[in-house]
Amino acid sequence: MKSVRKIRRAALAGAAVIASLGASGAAQAQRAPAAAPPSDAEVRARADALIAQMTPEEKAGQLTQYFDFTNAPEESKRVTDEMAAARAGSLLFVNDPVELDRLQHIAVEKTRLKIPLLFGYDVIHGLRTIMPVPIAVAASWDPKVAEDGQAVAAAEARAVGLHWAFAPMVDIARDPRWGRIVEGAGEDPYLGSAMAAAQVRGFQGSHLGAPGHIIAGPKHFAGYGAALGGRDYDEVNLSDSELWNVYLKPFKAAVDAGAGNIMSAYMGLNGTPATGNRWLLTDVLRKTWGFKGFVVTDAGAAHDLMTHGFASDNQDAGVRALTAGVDMEMAPPFGTSAFKTLPQSLAEGKITTTQLDDAVRHVLEAKIRMGLFEQPYVDLKAAERVLNDPAHRVTARIAAERSAVLLRNEGGLLPLDHKRVKSIAVIGPLADSARDTVGPWVFDQKDDETVTVLAGIKAKLGAAARVDYSPGVTMPARLHPSIFESGPHAATARPQIDDAAEIRRAVGMVGSADVAVLVLGEGWSMIGEQASRSSLDLPGRQQELLDAVIATGKPVVVLLMSARPLDLKGSKPGALMNIWYPGSQGGAAVANLLFGEVSPGGKLPYNWPRNIGQIPLPYAHLTSFQPKTSEQRYWNEPNSPLYPFGYGLTYSTFAFSNLKIGKGTVAPGEAVPVSVDLKNTGTRKADDVAQLYIHQRHGSAARPVRELKGFQRVTLAPGETRTVEFMIKPEDLTYWASATRDFVQDETTFDVYVGDDSNASLTATFEVRKP
Repeated sequence: MKSVRKIRRAALAGAAVIASLGASGAAQAQRAPAAAPPSDAEVRARADALIAQMTPEEKAGQLTQYFDFTNAPEESKRVTDEMAAARAGSLLFVNDPVELDRLQHIAVEKTRLKIPLLFGYDVIHGLRTIMPVPIAVAASWDPKVAEDGQAVAAAEARAVGLHWAFAPMVDIARDPRWGRIVEGAGEDPYLGSAMAAAQVRGFQGSHLGAPGHIIAGPKHFAGYGAALGGRDYDEVNLSDSELWNVYLKPFKAAVDAGAGNIMSAYMGLNGTPATGNRWLLTDVLRKTWGFKGFVVTDAGAAHDLMTHGFASDNQDAGVRALTAGVDMEMAPPFGTSAFKTLPQSLAEGKITTTQLDDAVRHVLEAKIRMGLFEQPYVDLKAAERVLNDPAHRVTARIAAERSAVLLRNEGGLLPLDHKRVKSIAVIGPLADSARDTVGPWVFDQKDDETVTVLAGIKAKLGAAARVDYSPGVTMPARLHPSIFESGPHAATARPQIDDAAEIRRAVGMVGSADVAVLVLGEGWSMIGEQASRSSLDLPGRQQELLDAVIATGKPVVVLLMSARPLDLKGSKPGALMNIWYPGSQGGAAVANLLFGEVSPGGKLPYNWPRNIGQIPLPYAHLTSFQPKTSEQRYWNEPNSPLYPFGYGLTYSTFAFSNLKIGKGTVAPGEAVPVSVDLKNTGTRKADDVAQLYIHQRHGSAARPVRELKGFQRVTLAPGETRTVEFMIKPEDLTYWASATRDFVQDETTFDVYVGDDSNASLTATFEVRKP
């Protein structure tokens, strides 16, 4: 049996090595899609009419998604043969528009019922134009940034012939050792829900099938981010309270936003594999939430039910996945597809025709809503035009600017004055790496279009200042290579240098410069899938480089390129800014931030621990025994984070005042209006994020010390004051309680806190009481 790792490596390695095979004539074969989306009744009638004509083998084909193995001719021929025989409903990891068009012609012209293929792809934070990574976008605390970025991604994907993104990832992550923290929105369900819904809107537009948009596929349902020890793929054990109140909430928000697809998770959840969990996929997702789309497994997860010791064989795995509520199998290579056995299971009475037809209907309805029967082919001229749209690069730059989080700025070192800075030393292994700048989960980027930090600074300063550069040290290789580090998507080998000699050279550069800018962090393959870490230290000899540069006494700005909170071992540069992996226009955005054309306004989407021993360290924890000694949980250092959730500085200062609760007492089910005045007390135009937290003092269960329930990013001129208004909705005061095994709203007292991080001190109270 091939492992999922080997499957993913083989597929990813071949995804971009696709030959162009001639023009499609697509324009002559297409009709314009309907101006208005079809009704539910119309869609179901069309799907049922097709189902009535299908054989069990054709039905199973619609429920099977194959990897593209274009660089493996034998596998590629098998995939093509399956499509021609109507035994494949979807394909993933093809992104060349000519090849997508060719494959669609096979499906439509050579099959009996002419059902088009659904093409999926990992469009995580961009296709050609790469946005900042999702955790960075969450740090903007601006859902519009998320929506606009994914709208660009959708436009580019749809233009080349893709229909569906395996995104957004909406898993809550409270352990930064977990590599896939980079794909989500951090530790908080409220912020995570806002970002999940925004991304669904960006991908799908006003409705499923909107022109220039694609299907959103929130993943991984559910609890994947709580893997033991932050180890990717390991089991998850969550209390019902945590599951309902934290980990399921962003998925519910995505479903409510209209997501057309949900991806099931690899791992076991509380002893039952998520892909075979009927309670999760049917009772919660469909019956409780009313999800109408289709469910796909993660790669090989149906077949993998055997690995979990859950299914007895491959046929049993297919039965269990289908019965649980899976509609499509993201299948491993031939011979191991579990859903290929469904016709046999139907003949043997292990599944019913109704079960099989329901799954097929979900898939066909998605294809109908996407207009694929009317317009299956690719408009090749339009594809090139959309991919080269300069407006997309502007969106990427703005997203990177709004995502940066300023953590430290001693003495107002930033912004730099370009009139006074005549020489600058740009140091670090990530400073001029295009591949690292865009980050992980990127497969169609163009490195020559990516603006690195070094390039951005040089372009900003021009001939006005001398810019020297040194990588400083080598970024080390992983102990275990990533599945993404081989094949055509991998970056070229990193240059190997004498670290000790290069550190000395870098220090010399700093000595003759007015200011040093160090770009440090983790390489792109050190974060993401199969990229968990047991340490939060800077990889390699970067810490030594940092300390040596600080020791020069020159002003030092550190830019962290990572998605995790990193441990700098107490080093204190003059300024510290988290730029994440900022995307195609990252260097241009960073230059604008460094020289004050824009002020950083991002906020942390997680607590930043002092060291790895504190993990997990969520801000929304329960009040425990002897809360007055909570800072003494560790005898050797404080228990508090180094930087709290929601924290981030700007180039100005802000003050909150005049907190007002609209009603001191409300009835259960009633909303609570809240307002606060926010003033820019500094001398620069800048952004701040007004954050509202609540605490329930008593009730059916103990509740967290603080929970985010509202936020607004506000831009203010110097001296300007604005009244920021919030509305605490009834659902914000409701939670799942183990005592009742249901959601409850208690009659109780609530504390309200407003400020610009989770330590907000401005407070008021209100009560919930029955009239």
